[in-house]
Amino acid sequence: MGIIYGDIGTSPIYTLRFIVGNHLITEDLILGGLSCVFWTLTIITTIKYVYLALSADNKGEGGIFALYALVRRYKAGWVIFPAIIGCCTLIADGFITPAISVTSAIEGLRTLNPDITEQTIISIVIAILLGLFLFQQFGSSVVGKTFGPVMLLWFVFIGSIGAVHLAGNLTILKAINPVYAVDLLTRYPGGFWILGAVFLCTTGAEAMYSDLGHCGKSNIRLGWGFVKLCLLLSYFGQGAWLLEHQNTTLSGSIPFFEIMPQGLLFVGVLLATMATIIASQALISGTFTLVNEAMKLKLWPSTRVRYPSQVKGQIYIPAINWILMFGSILVVLYFKESDAMQGAYGLAITFDMLMTTSLLVYYFSTAKKSRIRSATMFFVFFSIEGAFLVSNLSKFAHGGWVSFSIAFVFFLMMFILLRARILRDRHTEFVNLKEYIPLIEDLQADNSIPKEATNLVYMAVADSKRYIDNNIMYSIFKKRPKRADVYWFIHVDTVDSPYTSKYSVDTIIPKKCFFVRIKLGFKSDHRVNLLFNRILNDMAENGEIDLISHYDSLRRHGMPADFKYVILHSLASVDSEISTFDNLVIQGYRFIKRHSLATEEMYGLELANVEVEKVPIMVGPSAKVRIKREHEESERQKEMKYHGHG
Repeated sequence: MGIIYGDIGTSPIYTLRFIVGNHLITEDLILGGLSCVFWTLTIITTIKYVYLALSADNKGEGGIFALYALVRRYKAGWVIFPAIIGCCTLIADGFITPAISVTSAIEGLRTLNPDITEQTIISIVIAILLGLFLFQQFGSSVVGKTFGPVMLLWFVFIGSIGAVHLAGNLTILKAINPVYAVDLLTRYPGGFWILGAVFLCTTGAEAMYSDLGHCGKSNIRLGWGFVKLCLLLSYFGQGAWLLEHQNTTLSGSIPFFEIMPQGLLFVGVLLATMATIIASQALISGTFTLVNEAMKLKLWPSTRVRYPSQVKGQIYIPAINWILMFGSILVVLYFKESDAMQGAYGLAITFDMLMTTSLLVYYFSTAKKSRIRSATMFFVFFSIEGAFLVSNLSKFAHGGWVSFSIAFVFFLMMFILLRARILRDRHTEFVNLKEYIPLIEDLQADNSIPKEATNLVYMAVADSKRYIDNNIMYSIFKKRPKRADVYWFIHVDTVDSPYTSKYSVDTIIPKKCFFVRIKLGFKSDHRVNLLFNRILNDMAENGEIDLISHYDSLRRHGMPADFKYVILHSLASVDSEISTFDNLVIQGYRFIKRHSLATEEMYGLELANVEVEKVPIMVGPSAKVRIKREHEESERQKEMKYHGHG
């Protein structure tokens, strides 16, 4: 209840209020608006997400990256872009959702006390947001146990209050007829642009799919029947109240709170505040998960990740937490009222839904071989969500630019990382490892070269024992000869299965050189140092290696062998001739790397013996230079030339 339905469950607080806006309350507006809400929840939330998207799970995991991992195996290069755009827009939504949700709940205090000032409401909202974000570092497992009961109480409460008002005016049920929705969009003056507010009723649908791994598709589908009933009762109850106030305007009234009996109003505001905090918590946790997945897919800068509790999958990313906190507080301070925030809300998430639709259509046409179903999905969902996008674009000048700008900044960063990785992979050279075996053996036997370490460990881009990065051979033999008793080449592979954690070892030279390939899912723990230590212990137990120090004085006392890790940073060579665009990408990549977590910290090697080396790679043709040798003339030649001239 708390994790899956928190976001969509708080939509009734503000959706109908924003649909009515400053319009005169009429039967056409209310019936048309409710009809749009009913069919949006049915077509987008129920059919697209609860039925179709939940069927496109990646071994029980959902979300834009799980879907991307499912379809990238079909070698379509374009699928990375919907995944990146979906990720950026969902994070941008993380700035707006806590702000608009909590503000809309606290504004219910105006129903209790019309004299409460705007400044007081803003202060309360900021205090709640500060508490919410400061609490993240301690983990949400303890408070998380209250999420379900509170949200269950919330849905029962809003459903019951709505049902009471609905019972007094059952004519509102006419809104189920889609004709009223069509009339609103085609005949009502400016009716099409009301779709931007209607869309707010389904903004939490993407979060339902992203959190699939927490609860499972059968639980989500079963729970959605109850949740949808409660949401519709609340919407139709508010609609019944609005029909009682025809030919007036809202004038600051909030239908969600107006339908509550005076004696339950304080309880309603309190419950709404708790529900919006839970909705915000669910979105923040979802953002942490999303960024963590993007990091493992090398689409996000390396950032410190902490595990505040023993609950499976619960993570905390400090940098993202503080960015979201300051962003949400700035949104509150800039817009001041939830009514003003609706312009920023919805535009980004419309893009996210369109990206999910494009990947779903591709998934059903390739993996499921269902051309009819994918064609139907294409026309139905692109038409509806396209209409939502166009109507939301009208909000651009009224706050939509805020969420769009946030999403664009993140997209630019992810695109630079993607393009830089493509450049590096394209120009990274690999050499046949077999040809270097005699060289490695001779280097190990050459006592004239000081020993670098007993065990020398390199992180390799190469994913098999046949070929190895030319950079590694350059580091071992050319930059400064590095003699070691044992060489280790480790390749970490992020695979499509979410929680895979496997490894394989290829022996290049028995007891002297090994290639280790670690396969990790995009949701599994990527702490390489701990994983490598586990692999070493397994190999020592099998007698493949000796983990006791090779130095006689230390071996006598059973001291463990020493390890040294060499981290290679590829730098575009100054001798490369590259395009202006690629040069900008490289400069952007260097800026991002300077402000992200160091590679050794990312792999959990902070306390180990680590050396960082910079190795040049050619990312374009070598610069062409010309120079001509000048021969020095002898004194006799100069003298003859001089006299001849005379």
